[in-house]
Amino acid sequence: MDERPSVEVCFTPNLYPLHFDDADVVVVIDVLRATTAICAGMANGVKTIIPVASIEEALEYRQRGYIVAAERKGKVVEGFDLGNSPYSWINPELIGKTVVLTTTNGTQAIHTSRRANEMVIGSLINLDAVVKYLHKKKLNVMLLGSGWRNKFCLEDTICAGAIADGLLASGDFRSEEDSTIAAKYLYLSAKDNYLGYLKASSHRRRLQDLNLNEDIKYCLTPNQVDVVPICKDGRISI
Repeated sequence: MDERPSVEVCFTPNLYPLHFDDADVVVVIDVLRATTAICAGMANGVKTIIPVASIEEALEYRQRGYIVAAERKGKVVEGFDLGNSPYSWINPELIGKTVVLTTTNGTQAIHTSRRANEMVIGSLINLDAVVKYLHKKKLNVMLLGSGWRNKFCLEDTICAGAIADGLLASGDFRSEEDSTIAAKYLYLSAKDNYLGYLKASSHRRRLQDLNLNEDIKYCLTPNQVDVVPICKDGRISI
C-alpha cells in the first residue's frame, strides 16, 4: 500500500464534497484575481483579510468602519473602497490594516472550504512558496479551483497543475485522480507562455473587455512574492 500523502485537484467548488474527505490541507486558487490580490496584499503589509461570501455581509462590515473590497463580474462594486485588482492591494495605506473582501468566485471557494482542517491561499505569484510549504507538511492536499460561477476555469486548473507537479516531482506525494493528471498536463503545456496559452480563456477575455490587461500580466507572472497566506477561523494572515 502506498502510504505517501496524496495531492488531488478539484476543478470547481461544487465538486468539493466529492474530494473533501481525502484532504488535510485545502489550497484555494483564484488566479484572476482574488487569491492573487490576497497574496499581493499580504506580501505588501496587509495584516489581516476577512473573506465574506456576500455583498450583504460586506456592507455590514463597512457600516462598522472596516476597509472593504468588493468585486462582482470583474468590477468594483459601487460604494466600496476597492476591488480585487492586485495593484489596488499594493498600497502603503493598507499596511498593518484589516481588509474585508468579497468576490465573485474566490471568496465563494473560501466559504465552501471553510471547514477544512487547514486552508492555504494559492496563486501563480506565490507558486514556489506554496509548493515548499506543502512539501514540508507532507499531508493530503486538495487543490481547489474557484472556477467561474462553479464552471471549469482554465487558469485555476493550470495553477493547480503547477502545484501538483511540484509535489509529485519530489517523489514524496502520489496522485490517483484523473483531474490531477489533466491539470498537470495543462500546466506542462502552458508553463513556458502562460499569457499566450490563456489568450482565449473566458475569464481573461472578460478582464480584457474591462481594460485590465496589466492585472492579467501580473496575475500570470509566477513567483513574485514569498508568502503563504493561511485562512483560520474566518481570517487570513501570514
